[in-house]
Amino acid sequence: MKRALLAAASLIAFAGAAQADYRLTILHTNDFHSRFEPINRFDSACKEEDNQAGKCFGGSARLATAIAAARAASNNSILVDGGDQFQGTLFYTYYKGRLAAEMMNRLGYDAMTVGNHEFDDGPEVLRGFMDAVKFPVLMSNADVSAEPRLAGVIRPSVVIERGGERIGLIGLTPQDTAELSSPGPNVRFTDPVPAVQAEVDRLTAEGVNKIIVLSHSGYEQDKEIAARTRGIDVIVGGHSHTYLSSADPKASGPYPTFVNGVAIVQAYAYGKFLGRIDVTFDDEGRVVRASGEPLLMDAAVAEEAGVKARIAEAAVPLEEIRRQVVAESLAPIDGDRASCRARECEMGNLVADAMLARVRDQGIQIAIQNGGGLRASIDAGPVTMGEILTVLPFQNTLSTFQLTGAQVIEALENGVSQVEEGAGRFPQVAGLRFVWSPARPAGSRILSVEVLEDGAFVPIDPQKVYGVVSNNFMRAGGDGYKVFTRAMNAYDFGPGLEEVVAGYLAAQQGGYRPYLDGRIRQEG
Repeated sequence: MKRALLAAASLIAFAGAAQADYRLTILHTNDFHSRFEPINRFDSACKEEDNQAGKCFGGSARLATAIAAARAASNNSILVDGGDQFQGTLFYTYYKGRLAAEMMNRLGYDAMTVGNHEFDDGPEVLRGFMDAVKFPVLMSNADVSAEPRLAGVIRPSVVIERGGERIGLIGLTPQDTAELSSPGPNVRFTDPVPAVQAEVDRLTAEGVNKIIVLSHSGYEQDKEIAARTRGIDVIVGGHSHTYLSSADPKASGPYPTFVNGVAIVQAYAYGKFLGRIDVTFDDEGRVVRASGEPLLMDAAVAEEAGVKARIAEAAVPLEEIRRQVVAESLAPIDGDRASCRARECEMGNLVADAMLARVRDQGIQIAIQNGGGLRASIDAGPVTMGEILTVLPFQNTLSTFQLTGAQVIEALENGVSQVEEGAGRFPQVAGLRFVWSPARPAGSRILSVEVLEDGAFVPIDPQKVYGVVSNNFMRAGGDGYKVFTRAMNAYDFGPGLEEVVAGYLAAQQGGYRPYLDGRIRQEG
């Protein structure tokens, strides 16, 4: 009788265990962009004295502390990244992906997806990064079979285990990466929806019932992916630098955002936040609860001493360049993403003016700079070369060429075609002004264009040929500017854009005063 009772008790305990919920803490970052050191409120380099005064955010040392604390508080946790570790500061310019690999290994990442900026220096640098990291780098919506440096190395998905449970992770990269970066001719990007669904179906067939997508696709695209697929539990996003929060009314949406039962999260950018979502699954792998909030990496989070010391060591070769004061700004120069990808912005005016001033004596009348190429603001006071390189980290060169007026209009139409998505193609300009309407369909949004001639603005002539300056990325068709690839008399090997802007600022007697003058107007 006693043996029977013990057997019954064992069966009850086993049944209870089989029906027990499983809780997983997902820690995540995205769009870190080489911000290994703390940043200021403009997302740019923060002076150490300001950091000691509690005015700075982020940095690898704070992330290390926060990640360790979050792991200690959870039975089961993973740390993942939504892409774009590359590019953004002198650390990337000097080390390429080597320092990112070292720091991600040190912080213990479990996986990341490929962001478009991981291709900025081609497949070779990405491969070197992948060889150095101790975790899988994922991308499901691209065919790399024709690229020998990536074929068989990048995986569409991976299965990891935590607490006896198998978790499927799938990677997604922007479908338009070929326009946004430099993946080369051998990588073909595909629609994310069928790509991710194929991986979900394959993992599900293998008995994996907890599936997380690491998506460098943007918040709006992630919502569409969630709506059009089945079997995804969580999407950890990136690319759009979206701040989600259920506590902050200024956020772009709740954290998590639920679409079709899928919990979507993103944690802004630059390491300013560590995303943390706690997800509870039932025995069938269904999400029964999902809650959390991005954790602000402010002065309340101590910097881990070992990581701080290593970053300081890595910064030594950069100091001479970064500390060089090149100019004075009489007020903060707004280069915020939300400004420069949607409207005339102060940083856009500065950069476009500098480009045009450099080549005006070559018969150039118009400057067009993509808003997505402007990566930070600059605060008032001395302007260092390090700050300029943070704004303009891509090592672009000036490109000069000729377009007809009709082609200039075509270029501007491309520039305003994806404002709703926060796309980087929005045109910051000099030497012309234009009016556009977001209420009209993409491709027909430009209402008027005027070009500065002999000190006065006159309507653009569709048949006339104009001299244009841009950067070599755009001239090669980047950010959708395919019309630039058809330009006449192109020269793509001008001076570095950062050098042009530094020289222009240095020439401003009494300091530079940022301004807006209505060169881009919106109607409707």
